[in-house]
Amino acid sequence: MTLRLLSFVVFLVLQIAFLPLAVVGLVIVAYKQLAVSKRLGVSQTMVEVLNARWTMHIFNIREDIASAQLADSVPNTSPFGLWLVLFPLWVKYKMSGAYFGYPKVPDEGRENYITFMIARTLYIDRIIRRVLGDMDQFVLLGAGYDTRAYGEFKRDGTAVFELDQTHNQELKVTSLGNASIDDAHVTFVPVDFSRDDIFEKLQATGYDTAKKTTLLWEGVTLYLAEEDVRKALRDIREHAAPGSVVVADFYAERFIRMGSGSVVKKTLEYTDETLGFGLPFETDHEQALQRFVNSEGLTMGETTFLGSSGKKGPFMVVAELRV
Repeated sequence: MTLRLLSFVVFLVLQIAFLPLAVVGLVIVAYKQLAVSKRLGVSQTMVEVLNARWTMHIFNIREDIASAQLADSVPNTSPFGLWLVLFPLWVKYKMSGAYFGYPKVPDEGRENYITFMIARTLYIDRIIRRVLGDMDQFVLLGAGYDTRAYGEFKRDGTAVFELDQTHNQELKVTSLGNASIDDAHVTFVPVDFSRDDIFEKLQATGYDTAKKTTLLWEGVTLYLAEEDVRKALRDIREHAAPGSVVVADFYAERFIRMGSGSVVKKTLEYTDETLGFGLPFETDHEQALQRFVNSEGLTMGETTFLGSSGKKGPFMVVAELRV
């Protein structure tokens, strides 16, 4: 019996034995993500990102010690619950060295709704890794539980600013402290994205409009109205030095429509979140993105369209926009 076949047999045995525990794990994780986030008045979607990063770290897809430490400290997720769900898959991976089901890194263009968060993370990492060395500042817009500033992308001499809603940010800062993660190099800027002038707030805390900046805008645009997305890009163009880079993700209109279905809609609304902006990727997705970016006076850099091999075209894109 080959090692891969043996690992599959062990996986099946464990999966059957762990099925009741997996259900318990799912309930724990869902309760933490929904009910606890609701009680604390924070975003539940930022928990999904942290869970994905924790999983990638545990399965050696992407080293992220800070996410693993943070997951142990935040009140609205449960690594124990995640282990109950993923343990049989983890054992199979450890035995065979091969991924099966979830998590796994998809081929470019063959991403789906299950693997997109893993793919999105890796594609964004790739752009940041290439551009950050030429930048003086790193700004995370809607940072949530993102830990990039505490791991690979921590750079001496690079000023780091994290912006988020007050409750989200306060919980993160507390959790970073509980996890003993050093955040002394990060300037935290609480904002209300629907009301505040974010660059006015940034400049008040040391942001320099004359310095080249990497601005990360991950997992945010789909929750905004089109006019808010466009306003943010105009503000960036006006307040970021030439040569600065925006790393952002944009979603197809069909992704937004699908996410606006009754179950997903009610789940998001439970923590006061709704889906909004999408782009028409059904026909010529590259031209649709190009038109949108050009209309805001920015230029295109690297782009990766997720799901582009499918018959319906891509459902999202990770894009590098240059000021």
